[in-house]
Amino acid sequence: MVSVRFTEGEIQRVTEAVTRAEADTDGEIVTIITASSDAYRDVALLWATLVMFLALAVIAGWPDFYLGLVDRLWPGWHPVWTPRELLAMLFAVLALKFLVARLILGWMPLRIALTPGAVKAHRVRQRAVACFKVGTERRTVGRTGVLLYLSLAEHRAEIIADAALHGKVTPESWGEAMAALIEGIRAGRPGEGMAAAVERVGRVLAEHLPRSADDTNELPDRLIVL
Repeated sequence: MVSVRFTEGEIQRVTEAVTRAEADTDGEIVTIITASSDAYRDVALLWATLVMFLALAVIAGWPDFYLGLVDRLWPGWHPVWTPRELLAMLFAVLALKFLVARLILGWMPLRIALTPGAVKAHRVRQRAVACFKVGTERRTVGRTGVLLYLSLAEHRAEIIADAALHGKVTPESWGEAMAALIEGIRAGRPGEGMAAAVERVGRVLAEHLPRSADDTNELPDRLIVL
């Protein structure tokens, strides 16, 4: 996978944004950024298999052309092809097509580009939920944690809230934060986008979970880079 290159200044910017956002709320904000949420190797295998079957269909449609091509490349080398030899040659061609396609799809940006949007959205959501369960869910006394998860390769983000916020905050309430996050990604400034999103999440939390006198910082403020 492509490594995430975040400068210490960008990490500090997001960390400070979390600290400021939590100053007015009992809520806890966790921020995670990752290069990608999946390797999509299964997608590469599916595309390589599709290329192989397309090659088979083309050869089956115009067999005389391809046999003539072989004869022109190696004139007089083999006047008559037996069924076994034809099948062996066909297998070799298909295997070569598969291996070349799989090799080309070893380039991660191409795999991402050829992955359907619905698949990417699902994988990002799955990874975000997994991170939430490990690092945020049930980690606060009042179950007031919120995860901001950004996956750079897919240009997708997720906001997941703990139990105390489910009945108070609708998914639409996170819209401004998500918009700020996506805008930062598209502009090539994910650090700024994450900091802006944190600020907007803080406003929502302050409205529904204002800070109490005995509130403590239960989760780390620092941006987590996976």
